[in-house]
Amino acid sequence: LLHRAGQSLLVLWAAFTLAFLLLQVLPGDAVLIKFQNPDLGLSPQQIAEMRQAYGADSPIWQQYLHTLLAMLRGDFGYSVQAGVPVSDLLRSNLPATLQLALAGFAVACVVAFALAALARLPALRLLRTLLQSLPALFISLPTFWLGIALIQLFSFQLRWIPVINPSPLQGLILPVLTVAVPISAPLAQILLRSIDQVATQPFVAVARAKGASAQHVLWRHIMRNALLPVLNVAGLLLGELIAGALITETVFGLSGIGQLTQQAVNNQDVAVLQAVVMISALVFVLINLLVDLLMPLFDPRLQTVAGGNS
Repeated sequence: LLHRAGQSLLVLWAAFTLAFLLLQVLPGDAVLIKFQNPDLGLSPQQIAEMRQAYGADSPIWQQYLHTLLAMLRGDFGYSVQAGVPVSDLLRSNLPATLQLALAGFAVACVVAFALAALARLPALRLLRTLLQSLPALFISLPTFWLGIALIQLFSFQLRWIPVINPSPLQGLILPVLTVAVPISAPLAQILLRSIDQVATQPFVAVARAKGASAQHVLWRHIMRNALLPVLNVAGLLLGELIAGALITETVFGLSGIGQLTQQAVNNQDVAVLQAVVMISALVFVLINLLVDLLMPLFDPRLQTVAGGNS
């Protein structure tokens, strides 16, 4: 546990450092963009004071240390454009992004389980063949293109979901499908392969010999053991899904981290961008750390290995 926690901290530090350096080399200055506006009527001296107040005139190494120490305290600084603490912006936008990502992940898991279960039916051999090629196709689809295609199909062609003033539930359907579709086929493919491997194990033959039904063997014995590889990959896919949710929010005009990021990029609001990178990295690291901790609960063999190593 300490080893994995140490690795997670190194990943977060590397993400912070890389993001900080990349943001520093970007042309422009968020303070100048906002306060050099002629309509504000600020003098050069006042603009210099604003740069000093935001720490924009400090050497890069001082800005790095100040920002790093502040984030360790949970202080993400101030947004130059909004004029409020970045933590306030995150609190108001992060829940919507997490809702979209988790809903999309839940839908993707349901679709993956359904596809994997149906593909084992002898009458649906074609579905098994399709699952061998669909993952590469689904992953290669750009998220923004898929969102636009779904809007064109369900809103303009079929007219099932209104574009203007949809209900909260209607407004969530297409974004959830946009983030769920790219990962549903890979999950289904991995689950199907794992089911095929577990189905050949001796304990499955014993369960069948005892007279257990095919459905009982599938859900009680095979599926439980086939989940292990899926659980491991699901953590990585969930991290990618959160990144896809940021793009999806921009396509559908949803309030969330995606829209906040777009505005920060347009305004070169470095503090907001740095915070978004760190929050995304933190969520990704925590998800994969949680998966590593849950694996021994599903596979007792890992507990034995851990006990022997200790």
